[in-house]
Amino acid sequence: MITPDGQTCLACKKKSSLDGMVVAASYSQFQISKAVHLFKYRFVDDLHVPLGNLFVNVLRKTELPLPNIITPVPLHKRRLRWRGFNQSALLAKHLADNLLPQNKISFDENILIRNRYTSPQMKIKDHISRKQNIAGAFSLSPNAEIKNKTVLLVDDIATTGSTLFECAKILKEAGASEVFAIVIARQETK
Repeated sequence: MITPDGQTCLACKKKSSLDGMVVAASYSQFQISKAVHLFKYRFVDDLHVPLGNLFVNVLRKTELPLPNIITPVPLHKRRLRWRGFNQSALLAKHLADNLLPQNKISFDENILIRNRYTSPQMKIKDHISRKQNIAGAFSLSPNAEIKNKTVLLVDDIATTGSTLFECAKILKEAGASEVFAIVIARQETK
């Protein structure tokens, strides 16, 4: 369960490496679902600005600690070629540049590596299959310096959270002190 200020409840912390998650909006809002669709599947990369501003505004209202590093969920190179950009990287960079008006937060899109191509999570309906699909799909870059750092992981949509949990596990195993996540919205499975 995610609490209103974005931190993970104590009971759930035992089940996940993720220390908290901020959900910026509701996927049931037409403007949000339409913007996400245009951003990801119609390749309107300029939408990272208003969606990134949504992240900035929402994150400023939480009590989460400021991150040392902001990093996106990586795309596999095959999907990156198809889309032409990593939507999560655009959002993460915008957030790093704009969260603190006077200072930029460190942005590193090369901390995590997507090792293998996976089926799109949105096409998989049940939680167990999503978890299996993403298991082992990520690794840490050999150049990543995250030991004792607070990391903010950025993705566009979370449904079951399997992708974020897997990434957080890799980051924590590498020594990150805290890992938080931010997403545009959570999409409910039917």
